[in-house]
Amino acid sequence: MDLIVTIIVGFIVGVIAKFLMPGKDGGGLILTTLLGIAGAFVGSFIARGLGISGSVGWIGSVLGAMLILLVLRLVKKA
Repeated sequence: MDLIVTIIVGFIVGVIAKFLMPGKDGGGLILTTLLGIAGAFVGSFIARGLGISGSVGWIGSVLGAMLILLVLRLVKKA
């Protein structure tokens, strides 16, 4: 059950991140879900580095996914 929840939340986070950073990002359902899941990991990693303990939550996950999108766009341009 945890895996299903992770996939659903990852998809929602990925969609929100893509909505907040519009652009020509490829990827469908699977890549959007992976973006959201990776965003949660990145958000948690940054929060730990800043000394924030506990769960990052939705905002941290979306910010992490947006950071991943930004980096991917910068790498794509180069």
